[in-house]
Amino acid sequence: MDIRASTVLPARREPIELHTGDGLTLVGELALPADRPPVATLICLHPLPTHGGMMDSHVYKKAANRLPALADLAVLRFNTRGTTSERGTSQGAFGEGLDERFDVAAALEYAEFHDLPRAWLIGWSFGTELALKWGHDPLVEGAVLLSPPLHRATDADLDAWAAFGRPLTVLVPEFDDYLQPEKARERFARVPQAEVVGVDGAKHLWVGEPYVRIVLDEIVRRVNPAASPLPTEIAGP
Repeated sequence: MDIRASTVLPARREPIELHTGDGLTLVGELALPADRPPVATLICLHPLPTHGGMMDSHVYKKAANRLPALADLAVLRFNTRGTTSERGTSQGAFGEGLDERFDVAAALEYAEFHDLPRAWLIGWSFGTELALKWGHDPLVEGAVLLSPPLHRATDADLDAWAAFGRPLTVLVPEFDDYLQPEKARERFARVPQAEVVGVDGAKHLWVGEPYVRIVLDEIVRRVNPAASPLPTEIAGP
């Protein structure tokens, strides 16, 4: 059976709530391998909610639909403050990437309290800014950034990640609206452990199944290399 855009593979999926240090409740979902413990955890930080970003943004939805089964990964998705998806609306209001530091901390606290192993931050667009600014936590093993605009994240944030020392993979679409590969390599040169990967033909939103496959495989290659490359088909029922 071919794995298609709409494919949903078996997993244990449960609605969750995160509780922030400033008193808000955020809604989310945790997807786990169906019959075994995960080997690592993806904490997904979604694109800009004022422009439609949410926990169900398509790359993250497909990660939750596939990676527990294909790569033994836990996938934790949630709506940052004031953000709405099918799962519901998280309390609070958009905080311009500043108040969201409490949201990132709440997700990491959830992972730690529930003994989710080897936490990696996966940031997309606005979510990359949250990872770079607020992801310096001992629990974090590394981060993968998708389409970083580097609008809110400054050189000081890049320097802080350099000092943090954790691995950083940066996936940059060839035709990104905000930061393209050549300029991204210049900006991320401040982070010695950063690897910038340009993706030919891709755009900021990673629309199209070929680009989703590239993103998911690049994530798995860093987080659980034993499961890479991801299969494009699985045995039928």
